[in-house]
Amino acid sequence: VQLVESGGGLVQVGGSLTLSCQASGYILNYYSMGWYRQGPGAQRDMVATWRTGGVSVYADSVKGRFTISHDIAQKTLSLQMSSLKAEDTAVYYCWLQQGHILPLEEYWGQGAQVTVSS
Repeated sequence: VQLVESGGGLVQVGGSLTLSCQASGYILNYYSMGWYRQGPGAQRDMVATWRTGGVSVYADSVKGRFTISHDIAQKTLSLQMSSLKAEDTAVYYCWLQQGHILPLEEYWGQGAQVTVSS
């Protein structure tokens, strides 16, 4: 499985940005995808996830500002970010998890830098 992110960049506080992730390779019918981010000197944290069945989960810090969406046929994952804050600055990673047995397989994209400036 390969994950390729696009759409990162520089945006001002209060602005909007959309990240996209294209998945390819052998993907099962049941899987989860999502976005994680890692700020400078910080750990990698979950931002939003989607799983087969359409269930989405958001970190409290982005609820009401970010929207995750997934095109099942195209295997693309998007993250619409609005009302961006300086603390949203981070490298954003696309993530996919799948498998029939534990431990589940996990895959990561190369990361996309999002910088929110004031």
